[in-house]
Amino acid sequence: MTTLEQADQPAVATPTRRQTITAASASLFGWGLDLFDLFILLYVAPVVGRLFFPSEQPMLSLAGAYASFAVTLLVRPLGSAIFGSYADRFGRKRALMVAVTGVGFSTAIFGLLPTVGQIGWFATALFLFFRLVQGIFVGGVVASSHTIGTETVPERWRGFMSGAVGGGGSAIGGLLASLVFFVVSLMFPGDAFAETGWRVMFFSGLLTSVVGLVIFRNLEESPLFKQLQAKKALKNATAQRDASPVRTLFSRPQLNGFLLTLLLSFGGGSAYYLTSGYLPTFYNVVNGVPGSSASIMLILANVGAALGACGGGELSQRIGRRPAFIWMGVVRLVAFPLLFLLMGSTTGLWTIALCGFALSFLANASYGPLLIYLNERFPTAIRATGTGLSWNIGFALGGILPTFVSLAAGGPSGIPMTLAIFTVAVTLVYLLGALLTSETRGNLERM
Repeated sequence: MTTLEQADQPAVATPTRRQTITAASASLFGWGLDLFDLFILLYVAPVVGRLFFPSEQPMLSLAGAYASFAVTLLVRPLGSAIFGSYADRFGRKRALMVAVTGVGFSTAIFGLLPTVGQIGWFATALFLFFRLVQGIFVGGVVASSHTIGTETVPERWRGFMSGAVGGGGSAIGGLLASLVFFVVSLMFPGDAFAETGWRVMFFSGLLTSVVGLVIFRNLEESPLFKQLQAKKALKNATAQRDASPVRTLFSRPQLNGFLLTLLLSFGGGSAYYLTSGYLPTFYNVVNGVPGSSASIMLILANVGAALGACGGGELSQRIGRRPAFIWMGVVRLVAFPLLFLLMGSTTGLWTIALCGFALSFLANASYGPLLIYLNERFPTAIRATGTGLSWNIGFALGGILPTFVSLAAGGPSGIPMTLAIFTVAVTLVYLLGALLTSETRGNLERM
């Protein structure tokens, strides 16, 4: 940058402590609350499979429930393109508030839907349609919540913030879903859960809209976005209009870097959905753990996920993003298959719970630095779009894998080995992305 350009560059305002805390909370809880809505399906997947995807083979019904989860993931990139472009042009806060409200209401609608037994296969079509709607809004939450927090906190805390939002936020969502599942399971035990309890689970999604709006009320835009807006204001009226963020992202200077980020996003997202995402089904189908005990195990696993994500993000702040990815990929290659096989061969509840804790810890630690890495990969003008699309495409592809695991396993006894094979394969993709990428730490201030 030349001296003249530096003189014309608007200064970055230093946020107050209150602004920093508010932005960090908005990112953390915004993503956590929306993952709470997504996780509800994972916790009621066996019931949803029977009611909306009935089949004489239970594994096919379960695969159908997971396929409906994948449908939401597949349209999340569209939501990121829409809301990310809006956030890059008009602000992260406005995009976040609309997206969070949309997710909450679209989730609650599932509790009102009739089942296949009531209106036939039209119920399945309705269920899938509203999964599409929900996915667009969730994609919007990623684009906005995954930028405003890291853009606001000081450099020293950006790695930790990355893990807190990307993994800790998901752990909060999973933890809240576990708590709701625990309460609803007690209120509607046994057959009552399959009749009414699953609807109550979906109705709880309305809580996210209310809590989100309360949290975001005092939220301010990030200093880097304000700087970008001030820079745009300095341009004279005859200046060339900026290209859309989506078009810029897919232009030659940005495209190669964007494609590279997908390897890490896919490797991180796949591990997440094959561990934390599959644990509710694993406990139920493979281990036969009762619902009340499984909910406590899932709470423990989500605590491990939060600790792992924050720890992985902080590690990247100390040794760099690239070395952190590489080291955690190596650990995953060994630990994932061993833990799945051990968990599938034991009947001890403590052993099962500790294996679930370790799987969640490692999976979330490995993508703890992913959020800040993506933020640093893209300049401020396209950061929400680039981060949202990279994250959502990678995680959408990863989110499909549990469906293939259910189909490939052939039955409950085959699930542990199938998961072991799948997690090794996706970890190799993750390591490839880590080896090919360059270090990005300290590269967030680009306009």
